Amino acid sequence: MLPGAAPTQRQQPVQPPCTMEHMSNTEQSHPAATLDDMIATITKTFVIAHDQDSDEHLAQALVYNAGRLAWRMRENGLSTDYKTSVSDVVTDADHAAEAFVAGALEALRPEDGVVGEEGANRASQSGRFWVVDPVDGTYNFTRGSDYWCSALALVEGDPASPERLRFGAVHRPAMGYTWFGGPGIRTTRDGVELSMLVDEPLSRTALATYIHPTWLADPQVSAAWQAVATRAAALRMLGAGSVDLGGVADGTSGVWMQHTVADWDWLPGRALVEGVGGAAIKVTAGGVEWCVAGNVQAVSEVADLLGELG
Repeated sequence: MLPGAAPTQRQQPVQPPCTMEHMSNTEQSHPAATLDDMIATITKTFVIAHDQDSDEHLAQALVYNAGRLAWRMRENGLSTDYKTSVSDVVTDADHAAEAFVAGALEALRPEDGVVGEEGANRASQSGRFWVVDPVDGTYNFTRGSDYWCSALALVEGDPASPERLRFGAVHRPAMGYTWFGGPGIRTTRDGVELSMLVDEPLSRTALATYIHPTWLADPQVSAAWQAVATRAAALRMLGAGSVDLGGVADGTSGVWMQHTVADWDWLPGRALVEGVGGAAIKVTAGGVEWCVAGNVQAVSEVADLLGELG
């Protein structure tokens, strides 16, 4: 499949024609130029194939191809750098996938803004912003895990506090499926509508969550997290927020909670949860801001527990 081709419903994942073999043979002499040329070629092909796409179709095609590109690059070996800790990492695949998405949007939606985790930042003339996480769960990605994804959201207004969240798209390459949905758009997985979320108490559902070990040493933050975590039926801490939130939308987990969440880690998955009637809120407790999403009853319980400490 060409990189510009979008997956059909229930389509099995395929490799985009990234010229990886050519890159492997020549990267020692001109690695930067070779990677830049590869991304430019992929982007150009994608733009030609998707110049008439709706926003909804474009979003799904972008995360599908970004995810496939990152996976293909991992198979050929990665260069990894560290950000704030040994578990906060970035790879050349993150940069390449974001460059592809940002380049495609610059050509196809030139008036829209772009904000990406790895530095993509273009002002908006239309008032709309595409919020991009090229590889969510990068630590997992570098360790060979399948628990990672490519994600994006489209918003109107400032991504930090959008006037309107249009939709989110999340592609999990290892499983070959894509979640898509948002407020007013029924969330789907590979084109199949998900069931609307049903109220369920926190004590009877799994809490998908994440807290870095260093934050567990902070008494206030740890107390807030434990106040919720100890009330759940089970805990799921797997390290990719957008995959977690996709799982909340399709019923794998009942509620999700994490503090100090970046816009690109929050908005795509939030949209998926809201697309099946779930709630998504922010609550301050323990000196930090927590993002919470899930079925309405469980989210309300979490908000009350955090509010007691806030």
